Amino acid sequence: METREIILDILQEMHEDIDYEKEKALVKDKILDSFDLVSLVSELTDAFDIEITAKDFVEENFNSLDTLVTMVKRLQEE
Repeated sequence: METREIILDILQEMHEDIDYEKEKALVKDKILDSFDLVSLVSELTDAFDIEITAKDFVEENFNSLDTLVTMVKRLQEE
């Protein structure tokens, strides 16, 4: 399974009613709340064996499926 598919699966487990392919403001529009974000960080950390630090925990990295994929791939390379 590709990175994008894994992240999409994680997101859909949280809220299956959201169209993550189209949504571009998950945090900005408060679609994901703070509990969702903490859960998401935990899931991503486990799924990809990465460390999401405070510098990565910013709105821009969590606003869309695309920005999440970009962040995860960058952290995997570090």
